[in-house]
Amino acid sequence: GQEIAGPGRAHLPPEKRSVGLAFQESALFPHLSVLENVTFGLKHLARRERTPRAMELLTQLGMADYAERYPHMLSGGQQQRVALARALAPSPRLMLLDEPFSSLDARLRDRIRDDTLHVLKTLGTATLLVTHDPEEAMFMADRIALMRDGRILQVGTPFELYCLPADPFVVTFFGEVNELSGVVKGGEVATPMGTVKADWLEDETPVRVMIRPEALSVRQRARAGGEPHRHSHVIMAKLLGRSSLLHLCAHGSNGEEAHLHARVPGVYLPAPGEEVDIALDHSQVFIFARRD
Repeated sequence: GQEIAGPGRAHLPPEKRSVGLAFQESALFPHLSVLENVTFGLKHLARRERTPRAMELLTQLGMADYAERYPHMLSGGQQQRVALARALAPSPRLMLLDEPFSSLDARLRDRIRDDTLHVLKTLGTATLLVTHDPEEAMFMADRIALMRDGRILQVGTPFELYCLPADPFVVTFFGEVNELSGVVKGGEVATPMGTVKADWLEDETPVRVMIRPEALSVRQRARAGGEPHRHSHVIMAKLLGRSSLLHLCAHGSNGEEAHLHARVPGVYLPAPGEEVDIALDHSQVFIFARRD
């Protein structure tokens, strides 16, 4: 490939580096129509080839009917589609997307990034996407590099980062977690929901036990008449649409208690105070030695 710059290297002007850029704001040329914006970077093509190339991308991004309009006549989502078409039009070898969907509302963001991913896959364009949205990273990426304070903590597939996190920050980046403290004894850590394995750590090591809300399986417990109230129970239940969020008080056999959140698919709204049994999906429980 061509070298851009550096000791002993020839400088290559930015416009010749075959890199497409799309940013948080569309930054379209206000005095040019949608079609003219997209054909702007196609001066290397013959004139007769520019319009068909631009219209091909506008069609793929659902903007062909707006080709003669000007940016001020478009919504924010439409402007962003045009900006993506403009960046892709010269068939760059590399696309850099800097939070291109963050200024859009949630439903529009989902639709546009789905269309964008389809176009990028169709064109086979290598793409570097910068985002602070964990769901967007999981949806868009083949590989994720998760950074904190300018340092890469972990690089891997979405599965590897979500299911095999290498650092507590990686766990928390992908959503809420329940966090407990414990100490390793006999290769295990005791929690109010039972013991979890930690046989790679030395005994007496203080640890953080990180449990995703979806790792908690909740089942109503049949209570014997007159039995003292000493089991895990529901504090509050809220319906979130596709799932229900339960606030739980977990009671361990040793008397230890913990306040936990469980996320359950569908509608499950037990009454406050209802006693439950809580089981753990150990594949979604992560243990790290405490650093403090």
